[in-house]
Amino acid sequence: MALAVPPEGGPPNTLSLPVPEPARVRASRSPAPPRSPELSVVVVNFCQWRNTARLARQLRHSHAVRSGLAEVVIVDNHSPSHPVVRRLKQLSGITIRGFSRNHGFARAVNRGCGLGKGKWLLLLNPDVTVEDGFLDEVVAAIDRLQAGDSRAGVVGFRLRNADGSGQASSGPFPTLSNTISGLLRPRSRRKCRHQDAIGREPVAWVTGGCLLVRRECFKQLGGLDESFFLYYEDVDFCRRATDAGWHVSYDPGLEVTHHWPLHARRAPAPIRMMTRHALLTYARKHWPRWQAGGLSWLLWGEAGLRQAWAAIRGYRDSARSYGELRRLIGDVCQSRTPEIRKRIRRVAAFLDPIAAEQDGRTT
Repeated sequence: MALAVPPEGGPPNTLSLPVPEPARVRASRSPAPPRSPELSVVVVNFCQWRNTARLARQLRHSHAVRSGLAEVVIVDNHSPSHPVVRRLKQLSGITIRGFSRNHGFARAVNRGCGLGKGKWLLLLNPDVTVEDGFLDEVVAAIDRLQAGDSRAGVVGFRLRNADGSGQASSGPFPTLSNTISGLLRPRSRRKCRHQDAIGREPVAWVTGGCLLVRRECFKQLGGLDESFFLYYEDVDFCRRATDAGWHVSYDPGLEVTHHWPLHARRAPAPIRMMTRHALLTYARKHWPRWQAGGLSWLLWGEAGLRQAWAAIRGYRDSARSYGELRRLIGDVCQSRTPEIRKRIRRVAAFLDPIAAEQDGRTT
């Protein structure tokens, strides 16, 4: 047997055997860090859990949600409990928070936007329905905005009725003259106007039912003004955005179906009280003092006439509500904030059955 002689003339060694190669250690991959969402969708629920659940399921039919590029935040304004809430909480990409009482739309939106982490915010009403992949289209629209318009702050999309017809979703800023003349127009066109735009174009304001907002703009303006309990907070926000140098626009390239706009619903006394309070709040904030005062007298007189007519017809609850509206107008004119909040909270208690009428319905 031949002995292996080591190099350099060293002493003989044992049999030479092949030296095994060192074992290759497979590098372990650490899990990828969670993706920061680009878009936070905020839905304010009030007594419409079935509608909210339907919308949440539709929104999840987007790659953006499955990949973590978009998230859904639901804020509930003290609605009655519903079995669907438990199922919603089990879905990925959805966060649910609730208030112990109804604090109004503006405050709920601000809470939801604070919980979300996206660089862009999309406000959607629960009575909206969307097609599969809708959020993927929104993310693509965001990419175009970021590449082409650094001051794009607010964008509204096309709204359609359940039958496919167009629904007005933007309009001019309210003035005393167009508010009074609007009483001669159908309810669907008193506040909003139809847009015939083919591409994105500037407008005065767009409705909060489907509203895309750059977070930087939202943060600079301090969110929605919480002195608006319900209605006109979107008009006020767009006006403040324009004054701050942000661009407000309407983009018909994306669309949603809005099943129950305000003009398509009945308007009982509590709803009229909310709309009048919102309009008066807007007027006192943005109109000349004499115009806001004139509107106050008009609304006070209207409430008195409606109160008398309701009393004659034996509608005592409505008569009391219109009497409360007259007192609320006086409180607003005197800037009695604590009294305003108390009256709004009392009226808000009557909104539950009104909001629940549309839950789960599409026509």
